[in-house]
Amino acid sequence: MSRATPLAPAGAPESERAGPALELLVHGVGGTTPQKMLGDPRTVRVTGDDTAAIYRCATDLDAEAHPERHQGRPVPEAYVWCNLTSGNSARALWLLLLPFMVINLAHWMRPPAPRSPRTIRLYGLLVRLVALSLTVLLVAAACEVALDLGAWQCAGTAGCSRSWYWLGFTSVAHHGWWSQPGRRLALAALVPTALVALLWYLSNRTWSAYESQAPLSATPAEDPRAPQPAFARPGFWYGRRLVARLRAAHTAAGFLTVAASVTLAAVRHDRAGGALLAVPGLLLVCALVLTGLVVVGVVCRRGRSESRRDERLDGAVTSWLPLSTLALLLLALLYASWGRPGWVSAGTLPGGRAFGLLALAQGALVVALAVVAGRLRRRAPGERTALRGLGGPAVAMLACALGGVMTGGVAQRVADWLDHGATPGMDRSAYHGPPPLLTWQASVIPALLVLLLPVALYFALRTWRTARADEPRVMADYPTERPDTARTRRIAAARAMAGLTDHTPLCVGIVAGASLLLGAGALAGAWWTGQVPARAADAAPDPLALGADAAQSLGSWCTGFGFLLFVTWGRRAYKDAAARRTVGILWDVGTFWPRAAHPFAPPCYAERAVPDLAWRMNTWTEATGGRLVISGHSQGSVLAAAAVWQLPAATRRRVALLTYGCPAERLYGRWFPAYFGPAPLEALHREVRCWRNLWRATDPIGGPVRTGGDVDRGPLLDPVAYGRTAQHPLPAPVLGHSDYQADPAFAHERALLLAELASALPNQRTDQSSSGRSSG
Repeated sequence: MSRATPLAPAGAPESERAGPALELLVHGVGGTTPQKMLGDPRTVRVTGDDTAAIYRCATDLDAEAHPERHQGRPVPEAYVWCNLTSGNSARALWLLLLPFMVINLAHWMRPPAPRSPRTIRLYGLLVRLVALSLTVLLVAAACEVALDLGAWQCAGTAGCSRSWYWLGFTSVAHHGWWSQPGRRLALAALVPTALVALLWYLSNRTWSAYESQAPLSATPAEDPRAPQPAFARPGFWYGRRLVARLRAAHTAAGFLTVAASVTLAAVRHDRAGGALLAVPGLLLVCALVLTGLVVVGVVCRRGRSESRRDERLDGAVTSWLPLSTLALLLLALLYASWGRPGWVSAGTLPGGRAFGLLALAQGALVVALAVVAGRLRRRAPGERTALRGLGGPAVAMLACALGGVMTGGVAQRVADWLDHGATPGMDRSAYHGPPPLLTWQASVIPALLVLLLPVALYFALRTWRTARADEPRVMADYPTERPDTARTRRIAAARAMAGLTDHTPLCVGIVAGASLLLGAGALAGAWWTGQVPARAADAAPDPLALGADAAQSLGSWCTGFGFLLFVTWGRRAYKDAAARRTVGILWDVGTFWPRAAHPFAPPCYAERAVPDLAWRMNTWTEATGGRLVISGHSQGSVLAAAAVWQLPAATRRRVALLTYGCPAERLYGRWFPAYFGPAPLEALHREVRCWRNLWRATDPIGGPVRTGGDVDRGPLLDPVAYGRTAQHPLPAPVLGHSDYQADPAFAHERALLLAELASALPNQRTDQSSSGRSSG
């Protein structure tokens, strides 16, 4: 680690003719209060609502009318956006949408290749198909629990239904109207149908609140022939049309999944008995297949449109497609409810192999996505791209694995609950439990954990060795201080721990590769044997049989523990605001990007926050003709950069960018190279009037932006004092990612930015020397 950069000499004072100055503060992940951001308990909301708003100190409310009060310092404003991700208790339900959020991230992780539009469209198409399969998987799991385990197996078994009074009126032992299998299935189908309706409602409500926020009006580029950065396009933060279209398609896919689960069981019975009802059943199956092809076509037909702000909606798709599939579902329920004397539910519900087909399709799509991503990277190689351009396929694989674990865990726990704790699939009575594939998938979880153990030990050892090797460099940063071994080791350990962030892509790659291989093994085992692992190994030698039984039991416990932990976390987040804020941190990072692949993912808060910031900067500079520094910490720095990209060129020249703890290059540049790679960041550096970025070696999130020139300032000393000094009589803490404003460099760099904005001299960058300057 090189020695910390010393502070430069003080900059020139602001010009009195430069007009007022404003500092727009944007907080990072986890959120905060306007009182803490402004350092004043008396704050007033200037503009905005309870979800996101801009605040000022009460004494600064009329600062523009009294510029003499702020000579030599800017007027501070705070933009508070934390309620966009962790506001009310309903945010706890977003935990159920975690796989959808992860697959949406994969869409944005493609390697940069501006001259390959067809390959880029193919990449987006494959991600959207994987996202569609996750919706089908979630609804199929709900059908497995409600229809197969509950209505078909437990209610159809006298011993099981007798134990649960709420199944009494559907039990075969009562011989009532609801005791026929088709009617039980039709009643149980209300559960997955309600789940699909809930997902549609949540997506539609957040779509109205987030995707429908109008960005700034489009302004023509200075050079129409020059490539326009993605964040500068007028339609980038306005995905209203695409989300509505995808919402209709995924809602239709959910209804079709429920309809197919009900219809296939009735058709199999009618065909076996030669009943006339088999004819309308087959016609209904054909209608379901044709409508399913239409749904796939809708998903494949259109991706994002960013070059212009698209106000139109595909009315025929968004309205008629969900309604038509809902009508087919009602026909399927009516068909299954028709009286069929002598029909008895035996074995498992038809369609158990659907989980295997879904897993096979997901694996094939992920492999195809990896091929496309590799082709894109070969056309535009980048040294710091995560996993050599395969970050998107790896994250897509994690989304599929997470969806499989969640659905399998629910099925396993419900099966254990209904069967009074017996091992699913091992009871030789009429209760069979979930499909064998779900048990096989749970059984490979212990193998995955064993595989990850040496990886964790390797990184722990590497971190320890890095910390020991960094101790002499720590003392080199404090040459006048008296060495303290314990203090030195704490600082070196903080730097080494912060460096673990740079090894995250390797860990993700290992987990994704292991998930793909172990998932393929589970699929092969389930299809080859048709039984759960423990029963399939009954005839094997004792060590193998014991190992299979242990893997199945341990895997079942792992999925059960994970499911209970998931539910407990969600319940706590629903009741506790502090826990809900912790959940919000996850969404702060994962929902920055628009919903381009999955409409049921948590909404993109940036589609509200970026227009808010851009509108405020543009209207304030136009009204006052003053200077503005937008100051962003952590995730707030990413929002600030995205908002600056949206500004008109004339406004952008009157705005300075101050970032600290900024993950724009270290995290976003590696994982999302097409949007935060070297070329986009260098373009922002050229277009914004001035930019400073502060970073520390102890920060696990922020880092340099590596655009060259005078942007990066660091590494800053952390702690600011090694021992006790006159300025720091008590030991200074290692701040890491927090409290950048407490560092003397912050106020110094802010003053330099304001002085540069006030200067009438042209920008020193040669590529802007010929650009006109607006009056500051």
